[in-house]
Order: sequence, then structure tokens, then C-alpha cells
Amino acid sequence: AGVVGSGKTIHSGTVPLNLNQNGASYELVDTRHGNGRTVDMKNDTGATGTLITSTSSTFGNSTKTDSNSAAADAHYGAAVTWEYYKTVHGRNGIGNDGKPAETRVHYGSNYNNAFWSDSCFCMTYGDGDGTQLAPLVAIDVAGHEMTHGVTSRTAKLVYSKDSGGLNEATSDIFGTAVEFFAGNTTDAGDYLIGEKIMLVGTNKFLRSMMSPTLDGRSIDHFSKYKSSMDVHFSSGIANNFFYLISEGGINKTSGKAVPKIGRAKAEKISYRPLTAYFTSTTT
Repeated sequence: AGVVGSGKTIHSGTVPLNLNQNGASYELVDTRHGNGRTVDMKNDTGATGTLITSTSSTFGNSTKTDSNSAAADAHYGAAVTWEYYKTVHGRNGIGNDGKPAETRVHYGSNYNNAFWSDSCFCMTYGDGDGTQLAPLVAIDVAGHEMTHGVTSRTAKLVYSKDSGGLNEATSDIFGTAVEFFAGNTTDAGDYLIGEKIMLVGTNKFLRSMMSPTLDGRSIDHFSKYKSSMDVHFSSGIANNFFYLISEGGINKTSGKAVPKIGRAKAEKISYRPLTAYFTSTTT
């Protein structure tokens, strides 16, 4: 039976969790969004995990000391991502077929990454090493990685050169859109990527859409582009495009002013070509 419980998360405060009640046990199964499961990899890197359950409908204690805190973050992120795509774009799940993606937490040991995998149709999160990265279960990370699944089922953008930069930017754009959509006061919407998980550096974020060059590696204009660039850094071109049309401003390399049309239109402008016009090698 589907019930709404509570998650005391690491990054997003206390949030509602869609659960399945199985007798006296509560399971991290989102009965409202395709029965998507959240499983514990228990620091392993194998293909399967253990469904996370509790005798209480509250999961986590807001810190890493309770393994269910990160699980609550991830379960919540998956639900918000599904709801965003459904509400804003009419998309029924990552594959637009109503089928759930599995969410896997506590992958590996001190694993500084999160990733989407088409082979298992699943979203996976590492716990971070606690020095460089915190557990990677923030809202924008969930939206970013799961959008790779959307891209793989639409444009199929090849993950290198121009198309790879567009692939990464698309995930940054919709990770940001999901974060704004969530309306979470603890992790409010912004145009930074990974600001909740980065623990070191002058700028504690992975990437900035407002000013991509702040990280010292990303670019904000095609005149700086080289085909050999890492796609995470060439993504700054389209990231800055999304920010500028959403909020208005000036591209720092060209000096050109861009008028504001609003984020709602910017999201539609970004989703439509991905699903209707882009091909695998779009430049």
C-alpha cells in the first residue's frame, strides 16, 4: 500500500517520501512514480543492491551516521525528477514509458561520483570521500544524471566533441530545472551545479552556469572551443546560454547582452530540440 512518509536528508532537510507499506515494514518503493526502488549497495560495486526498509515511516537522521539519510535524499531526488518531467514536459518517466529507474546508494567505498547507467536503467550514487565531496545525493545531481537517461532515449548525443558538450549541458540545464521545480528551502534553486556536495576550493561548486569560467576550466563562448576539450567544460557554452535567456545578462567573452525571456520558456526551448530535432552528432 502506498503511503507518504518522511525523510531526514543530508542535503534537502526534511522531505516527504513516497513509500510502500508491507505489513509492519516500510519500503523505499515510490508507488506514485512507477514503483521505483531505492536500494543499498553496501559499499559494493556489483549489479544488485538490497531494498531499503524500516520499521518506521521516517528514514534517516539528517547526517551520514544513518545510512538511510543519503537514501532519503536519493529517493526524494528520483521522485522530484520524475514529477518535473511529467508536470512540465508531459514525459512519463525517464523513458517516457512509465517504467521506473532503480536508485542505488552507497556505491563503492568513498566513491566520488554519481552516474546513470542505461544497462541497468538505474541511478547510482557514491558517498564521496568526505574531503573533496560529500555524498553525491543532492537534487541537482539527481536531475543531472537521470537526464542522461532522457538524452539516451531521445537525441542519443554522442559523448564527445560538440555533441558531448551538448549532452553534459543538457543534464546541467535540467538538473538546475529540477532543483528550481522542487521548491526546497534547504536546497533552493540556483544556477550552480553541485554546490551542496563540493567541500573544497574557493568556489564550492562543480560548475557555474552564470559564469562558467569561474572554475578555471569551463568556457562560455564557442570562440574558446576545442574539439579535444572535456565535455564537462565545453558544456559551459550552452549552460551560459540557458542562464542568459532565463535571467538576462551579458556573455563575458563576447560582451553581448541577452534579454531575459524567463526560465519557464528557457526550459521548453531546451527540451524541444532534445526530443524533436537533435541527432546523435548535433554540433
